[in-house]
Amino acid sequence: MAAPKRGRSASAQSKPGRSLALILIAIVALTGGMFASGNTTPRLGIDLAGGTSITLQAKADQGSAINKANMKTAVAIMNRRVNGLGVSEAEVQTQGTSNIIVNIPKGANSEEARQQVGTTAKLYFRPVLASEASAGAASSASPSASSSGSSSASPSATPSSSASASQKATGSSSASPSSSATSQGRAVTDALKADSTSSSSASPSASASPSAGSSASASASAAASKLEAEYTALDCNDQAQRATAGKSAKPTDATVACGKNSGVWYKYVLGPARVDGTEVKKAQAVFDTQTAAGWQVQMTFTGTGAKKFADVTGELAKNSQPPQNEFGIVLDGEVVSSPTVAQSIVGGQAEISGSFTQTEAQSLANVLSYGALPLSFREQSVTTVTAALGGEQLHAGLIAGAIGLGLVVIYLLVFYRGLSVVAIPSLLVSAILTYVIMALLGPAIHFALNLPAVCGAIVAIGITADSFIVFFERIRDEIREGRTLRPAVERAWPRARRTILVSDFVSFLAAAVLFIVTVGKVQGFAFTLGLTTVLDVVVVFFFTKPLMTVLARRKFFANGHKWSGLDPKGLGAKPPLRRTRRPAGPVAGPVDPKEA
Repeated sequence: MAAPKRGRSASAQSKPGRSLALILIAIVALTGGMFASGNTTPRLGIDLAGGTSITLQAKADQGSAINKANMKTAVAIMNRRVNGLGVSEAEVQTQGTSNIIVNIPKGANSEEARQQVGTTAKLYFRPVLASEASAGAASSASPSASSSGSSSASPSATPSSSASASQKATGSSSASPSSSATSQGRAVTDALKADSTSSSSASPSASASPSAGSSASASASAAASKLEAEYTALDCNDQAQRATAGKSAKPTDATVACGKNSGVWYKYVLGPARVDGTEVKKAQAVFDTQTAAGWQVQMTFTGTGAKKFADVTGELAKNSQPPQNEFGIVLDGEVVSSPTVAQSIVGGQAEISGSFTQTEAQSLANVLSYGALPLSFREQSVTTVTAALGGEQLHAGLIAGAIGLGLVVIYLLVFYRGLSVVAIPSLLVSAILTYVIMALLGPAIHFALNLPAVCGAIVAIGITADSFIVFFERIRDEIREGRTLRPAVERAWPRARRTILVSDFVSFLAAAVLFIVTVGKVQGFAFTLGLTTVLDVVVVFFFTKPLMTVLARRKFFANGHKWSGLDPKGLGAKPPLRRTRRPAGPVAGPVDPKEA
């Protein structure tokens, strides 16, 4: 008798342990990664953890179009604003083509954040009076001109109508330590007096009264002393201090501020604003191929802005030592760039060049062009959820999930009896994989588990159970046809597999379409539904089928015990097919007369 052909199905049938070992290794690896990363619980959304969710709708403004680039720029700037408030784990992301969702967790100043995210930022050009690398309040460096905290390259001004202001070189050296707090105060005070003198001399209405001059001097000294104390105490490495430094200063007042250059935080003393960001008509990032200067930012000012910029750069160019020949480009109270000036820049054209990358140049150009946001936004909705309400919603969602899971388990025990030994562990494996992957996706892609996502997970219980039922019913059909369990499992699998794949594909397609076309929290439902649908395929192929193959070799199931769920008698199975001999017919040939 010829041996049966061995194919892929025979190989899979004979070695189900490989699939079981593979999925076990995957569970151990993912769980280990979860504990190693410290993210042992899924990240909760605003509606479960509590907080404020703000939906902003973009509007085209001043000829700017609502497109992907502008929306991306707006998200980046809003994200910086929210983080500047000291808010941790805040989310700013686009929804659809014209909406931005800002999620601010509990404990943050939601009202202040609400005012910050949707408004057009304030952009100013302020002269730099003193600066140094921020190394902590205890070991501040001298803010004098000779120890500005940077090693500047000699600016190369182009003697043309578009004179250039050269950005500070990327390499920085540690500033020399201060000799005493008195020298710090004297440097800041002198810088403020010099700036005040230059500003007053430019004004034609300066008072000549001695008493007025004495009063002004006393006021300037008091302001300088206050600013000196703020500057000395300021540590820009501290996020909490960066969040407040210079944010509330009026444009007409000197202030302290923080800024980052080459990965190092610097602290600054800045004079009153001399040019408003609204007076920048246009700014763009270009690559200079003629002089090999690399990426640079070209600015065009309005008529009023051109005159103001020429005046301030003329004053700064008189100083040959940094930082008194620098101007700070200040956005939302933070110094985004502080280029040096070599000559008065007239004609309304200017270039900022230095060691820019393309991304840095484009970012600075966006800041200068738009004053932060390239689009204006209308507040569409604001949802505030307290932590108590979020906890109640999560508790209710977990109860609903537990009830749904319990009903499925009861159904499996009643109708499939022993087969629940396959179904319940499969549900458990699916639940473990779903939980671990959700916990890992929190820090990886900022996935947050919201209430609709919990609903998606509950719906997925039914989808997963449906796959088991399809497989079990196919096996039962084969047994009803009179086959024993082991061949019934292998014959039922190809048919069940096709049905499961088609069903899961339809569910995944629906989830994908829902994720693409919907806005807001409904995407959480779609994402969870799609994720659990994919995991259903993985569990059925690598756990349910191999486990069923192993159990089919056990007598309890193979012999069709009445509690196994595969009892042939209880299923109304046909008797096994057997060969039967045909009845003998009449014998042909001559008939004996005697017998006749």
